[in-house]
Amino acid sequence: MIKHLLLLVLLWSAPVHAQDDLSKQLLSIKRIYVERLTGGETAAQMRDLIIASLHGAKLYVLTENPERADAVVRGAAEDLIYTDQFQSSDSVDLRGGIGTGSRSTRTASGARSLSVGVGDKDSVDIHERKHEALATVRLVNKEGDVIWSTTQESSGAKFRGASADVADKITKQLEADYDRIRAGQR
Repeated sequence: MIKHLLLLVLLWSAPVHAQDDLSKQLLSIKRIYVERLTGGETAAQMRDLIIASLHGAKLYVLTENPERADAVVRGAAEDLIYTDQFQSSDSVDLRGGIGTGSRSTRTASGARSLSVGVGDKDSVDIHERKHEALATVRLVNKEGDVIWSTTQESSGAKFRGASADVADKITKQLEADYDRIRAGQR
């Protein structure tokens, strides 16, 4: 019974240590290659933005030659521009009428009439242009093991578009994880 319990504990804890060892590879990588990202037509542009952002971080040397890379960035990206539409309509209407009258061939006709009408109609039709970008990337070592991954999305930032914001978020996440692992080794 104790042997089975010990074996269960060892099996349960092994993947955690294996993943810790893989994430520590972030510190030993010197050169990375960013593959073409899958996705729509905008995936190529997102790749270029990710390369520029990673290059600015100066964590790794970026190469256009996958043979020279210690690790490869793979993933998918999409940059969507669409129109969000909202329509609403309200109306209030009140009508009324009162009328009396009598006719006689011998006497003059007398008639009274009162009519009231109120109407109000309000409609809203809003078309809002929206821009969203999403990327899921992973850093894979030469053996094919995933050593780091992230998913980032954005509707755009104050001074940059959604794709550039996603590329910067990916780089910032990689820098934060790199610094966290480096601090843990001290």
